[in-house]
Amino acid sequence: MNITQEKIDSLNSLVNVSIKPEDYLERVEKAIKTQAKKAKLPGFRAGMVPPSHIKKMYGKSILVEEVNSLLSDSINKYIADNKIDILGQPLPKVDESKEFNWDYTDEFEFKYELGLAPEFNLDFSDKDSIPYYQIKIDVETLESRIKNIRKSYGKMTNPEVSSAEDVLFAELVQLSPDGSVFEGGIISSGSVRLDLIKDEEIKRSLVGLKKGDVAEFDIQKAFENDAFQVSKVLNISEEDAKDLASKFQLTVKNVNRLEESDLNQEFFDKLFGPGTVTTEDQFREKITAELESMMVQNAEQRLQNDIVKYGVGKYEMQLPDEFLKRWLKATNQNLTEDDLQKGYEDFANNLRWTLVENKIIKENSIELKYEDVFQTAKSRLDAQFKMYSPQPLPEEQLAEYTVQFLQNKENANKIFEEVKAQKVFDYLKSVITLDRQEIEYNKFLELN
Repeated sequence: MNITQEKIDSLNSLVNVSIKPEDYLERVEKAIKTQAKKAKLPGFRAGMVPPSHIKKMYGKSILVEEVNSLLSDSINKYIADNKIDILGQPLPKVDESKEFNWDYTDEFEFKYELGLAPEFNLDFSDKDSIPYYQIKIDVETLESRIKNIRKSYGKMTNPEVSSAEDVLFAELVQLSPDGSVFEGGIISSGSVRLDLIKDEEIKRSLVGLKKGDVAEFDIQKAFENDAFQVSKVLNISEEDAKDLASKFQLTVKNVNRLEESDLNQEFFDKLFGPGTVTTEDQFREKITAELESMMVQNAEQRLQNDIVKYGVGKYEMQLPDEFLKRWLKATNQNLTEDDLQKGYEDFANNLRWTLVENKIIKENSIELKYEDVFQTAKSRLDAQFKMYSPQPLPEEQLAEYTVQFLQNKENANKIFEEVKAQKVFDYLKSVITLDRQEIEYNKFLELN
């Protein structure tokens, strides 16, 4: 066997593989004998089928399989031995002029395209500065949070007339284009939250209604074609909600209003425990602190996103784009040309960052230990279980669930990538300059 590499440019090369009969015949004969021992054919005892009979019946398919296996093994070994840093996988270059007999005497020649990883030097230092936001809670966000908490501990009332934040319990009837009731159409009783209605004109038309009042409205327009919200209101599937194009008649059965709890000691004690908070100022300080603590994760995620964006832009790596596009299409049969063009830039930038990540790990000897993967998976599962029950799982049981979780290859790879990313970010945070900036939450949301 002879394998040679022809460098086309710094990002592309061609591998030529020549295979002679002496390279594959021994493998093929061995595979035929193995198949003969396993075969169960009419007229032969199990394990007693002559290899010559197997060769006659299945010889060509076994030959094809063994040559392909030899080819794959040889190319992978060649790439590893020569330390060729490739992107994607080798792509066969089809030569339509060549035909093989597959009769055990062929000399095969195959060509494979390789996409090569670009070369670059890492040089992150304290000269690289990235904003690190310290999020402060603005008045609007604080008031909204306080309002939601007070409602959570408030009481339900039934006012005479609806306001913009009430819930209408109503019968909803599908209408025909001429305004009459659609025969065989949707009739449903459900709750319509006015605060979720996006169209202001429709919202105004539902304010001021009393029990027994009737109104007509375009439900898709009301929720800006949000199939999830439409399906909830009408008790239908999201799939059906997407295709719905009718107006509805709404008949009010009841007006429900969740009154906010009073800011008194009983309310404070329910929230924080007896005597912990005794004044409105202390209550506001407590909620502000809790919100700002929650915002730390938002700030960290923003920092990570900014580091990735900065790192991708810093090195401006060229990639073997045409090769990668062919590889993506070859490995994703359902990928359309339109989807490829729309998604390629994001794919390419993710690949660039992966190259930066891998180089950081290699050059700084950053270890990715199973213990780190295990503990990260364990903490994720613990958080999930706590969403359903405040009672913590016994440590031993949680560990057993973690082991089971990581036995799934997809789960293990996902957690591994998470640990890898965190270690890279931790390293970069210790190297670059973090430009700490205070920003109000509403302004933070406006950042690009």
